[in-house]
Amino acid sequence: MKKNTRETILDTAGRLFFTQGYHATGLNQIIKESEAPKGSLYYYFQGGKEELALECIQRIGKEVADTFWSKLSGEEPVSEVMPRMIRELADEMQREDFANFMPFSFWAAAETSCVSHPLREACTDVFRSWQLVLADKLELDGVERQEAQSLSLLLVTMMEGTLIVATTTKDVMPLLTAAQYIPQLIKQHTRLS
Repeated sequence: MKKNTRETILDTAGRLFFTQGYHATGLNQIIKESEAPKGSLYYYFQGGKEELALECIQRIGKEVADTFWSKLSGEEPVSEVMPRMIRELADEMQREDFANFMPFSFWAAAETSCVSHPLREACTDVFRSWQLVLADKLELDGVERQEAQSLSLLLVTMMEGTLIVATTTKDVMPLLTAAQYIPQLIKQHTRLS
């Protein structure tokens, strides 16, 4: 089934923002690579690049939150699932020779939060949604709610920070180090251990 023009523009913009960043991606490039008529971009996204980025931010935020939830919804605790997710990401980054990886916190949050209040708010909502998924699962794993909220903030920050360092240095060691310490960190805060 062929995608509609709006979805094609969104897919193309999301890929370009993710691989190049917000500032390095121009509307003309999005139009050219999506093979969409120029007028259709402005028809679907009257707010131009900012509106397009806003939808891409919301979309990637939901995709990651859904991935977190699907991987964390089983019986295994966060202390086992999250390190495995990080190691899988490290393997993928090495297989792809670090090409086309730009952490959300870099391309979206750092690049756009200074540009626009709506984009900053959208990024804030994304981080909160990820933290909520982790906090809910940590609480099920036996971490007190307030501690689970703090710990989920630390885990999201750790994951995004190690992604930035790994991408910059083209070395997965920051990710693998985080994966190694996450179980110990969570165990310190679990009342059932």
